[in-house]
Amino acid sequence: MHLIGQERGSPPPRVATEALARDGRPEGGTLTSMSFGPESMRGAPSAGQVAGQVDYRLARNAIVSEFRKGRLSRLDVCDAHPELLRAAINCGQPTREDCPICEEAKLVLVSYVFGSRLPPSGKCITANGDLVKLSRGARELACYMVEVCTVCSWNHLARTFTIGGRVRSAP
Repeated sequence: MHLIGQERGSPPPRVATEALARDGRPEGGTLTSMSFGPESMRGAPSAGQVAGQVDYRLARNAIVSEFRKGRLSRLDVCDAHPELLRAAINCGQPTREDCPICEEAKLVLVSYVFGSRLPPSGKCITANGDLVKLSRGARELACYMVEVCTVCSWNHLARTFTIGGRVRSAP
């Protein structure tokens, strides 16, 4: 077998095994069983816990950077659907953060929840109490938070997380 960067006729590279005893165990210790499932990762939820959230800040920063470099036009990034704009104006949660595109208005967060027994288009969260009420339910629901500028129509998925899915104990 020939490896890239290896001269023909030279012996293959050796794997560093000096720290292992003949039976494959590290010298002076024993091997413990290790799981490679998601539960073995630091921060992964254990049984009964709700999974963490996914933050899309890096993707957002990349898009804003491309816009500022002139590689994306305002029409490419300011493309909010009219229903999303309507939801932002009527039931969005104002933030203190300026729009990264027009820098004229503060961003608004709009939250949608999707799951079983909800409409296919999801449920727009109109009050903080709605999200709290849904989180107490037995069904696990997916929540999406979108940041929207009502002036220039910038929009970007800010984060996703799951709510609900709690198993109620018998009295």
